[in-house]
Amino acid sequence: MIVTLRNLLLACCILLPAPIFAASEQDLLERAHEIHDRVMTLDTHVDIPFSFATSEHDPAVAEAQVNLDGMEEGGLDAAFFIVYVGQQPRNEEAYRLATADAVAKFDAIHRMTEYMYPERIGLAQTAAEARALHAEGKLVALIGIENGFVIGQDLSLLEDFRNRGARYMTLVHNGHNDIGDSAQPRPQFGDQGPEEHGGLSDFGFDVVAELNRLGILVDISHVSRQTMLDATAHSRAPVIASHSSITGVADHPRNLNDEQLLALKDNGGVVQIVAFHPYVREGGDATVQMLVDHIDYAVDLIGIDHVGISSDFGGGGGIHGWNNALETFNVTLELVRRGYTETDIGKLWSGNVLRILEQAERIADELQAY
Repeated sequence: MIVTLRNLLLACCILLPAPIFAASEQDLLERAHEIHDRVMTLDTHVDIPFSFATSEHDPAVAEAQVNLDGMEEGGLDAAFFIVYVGQQPRNEEAYRLATADAVAKFDAIHRMTEYMYPERIGLAQTAAEARALHAEGKLVALIGIENGFVIGQDLSLLEDFRNRGARYMTLVHNGHNDIGDSAQPRPQFGDQGPEEHGGLSDFGFDVVAELNRLGILVDISHVSRQTMLDATAHSRAPVIASHSSITGVADHPRNLNDEQLLALKDNGGVVQIVAFHPYVREGGDATVQMLVDHIDYAVDLIGIDHVGISSDFGGGGGIHGWNNALETFNVTLELVRRGYTETDIGKLWSGNVLRILEQAERIADELQAY
């Protein structure tokens, strides 16, 4: 009987004991756990309700996708908690109410870190403070603003918000505002079409300059493509797409196309790939594997230094395999399966964002020195 090489190999595979294959999988799991424990995992977009840090919504144990217990158990070390206020018609009363709502959310985040659970989580206002808190073994909170509508037409509010801890601001949300055009206009708020300003407005250019002066990152998620290109070209500091995915993988108006990704690379910024079903997969449920497909695409096009990870938990985010803080390890595991090194994974989870925060801080110091 002639035994071919193919048949010999097949026979060997059949005869190999199952524990050999199991050991390989076990090695991968152990390595992923070690990496997950060592790197600082930072989710750049976690929405909070208006009841946050009250008896109605205890941030440690509330039934939510992110709470302190879940962060600790799932190995989610840090998060940008979001001061989000939805778009409304643009008038003085709406601006006043939006500012008040924003302040209420700032206050809630401070209550959590300063009064309710200071022994478990600290508020970082710089990249160095974030690293120091993590080194102490504490969870880390940072603050982002979602929707520049919260400043209305008052540029001076940005300095007040920076003093309250804001480290990035999403220029617009769903619906155009006085800063620029949205990727998703809202006719109910008076939007007449896909463009109102043709990108950033004159006021919007001033907003970007003031954000640079204050060391607040310019967030270009939710904005129209031209608004994104205008803001990215005008910003002296790196920009962030705090929760967006990739048009080349899933064609959605909230995602970034190749032109935008290359502009973001030229600016030195970072796109935080978001675990939000419609942005990850067109017309169906998304998985962690599909999320990492977006990461792969962006890394291949613009490099590992310009890509990160976000969830949009509390704001509609969540996919199969990463639907809450408890499941955070699954993202690291998939990255390890794809061959990403520990250095790569550290950059994706937090290193890239902390780097651009430091750059924004340095540029702010230079601008304020003049």
